[in-house]
Amino acid sequence: MAEEEETVPAEETTEAQPAPTAVAAEDEPMDIEAALKAVLKAALCKDGLARGLHEAAKALDKKEAKLCILAQSCDEAAYTKLVEALCAEHNVNLMKVAEGKELGEWAGLCKIDAEGNARKVVNCSCVVVKDFGEETRALKILMEHFSK
Repeated sequence: MAEEEETVPAEETTEAQPAPTAVAAEDEPMDIEAALKAVLKAALCKDGLARGLHEAAKALDKKEAKLCILAQSCDEAAYTKLVEALCAEHNVNLMKVAEGKELGEWAGLCKIDAEGNARKVVNCSCVVVKDFGEETRALKILMEHFSK
């Protein structure tokens, strides 16, 4: 019986140890790119993303869009001009990222293998966030960035 009492406190101490590391992760500084990635992941889980020109244009016209992300690697001038004009017309924040493949990965347009690495990433030139999901620290960082 004395052995059973000793194992219970040992389990309790192992459960209490991960909590301080989670708090430390929240205190770490987050750059805009990491915040955008977290916001897109949360929106994807909530089914709040419109990916591609057709879906993005529909969301922008219906005034459902809260944030628009455009890839700078898009080489179609009419495409970027249309998205920028729709964002300006409906007062939607527009953010540009460098690569379309990166944006496609963040928007969930890829397969994830057993190790957690992205495979078969599809290029995506435009993503619109219609629903942010839960309010997170990353969302606050993005909103502060746009308020500047």
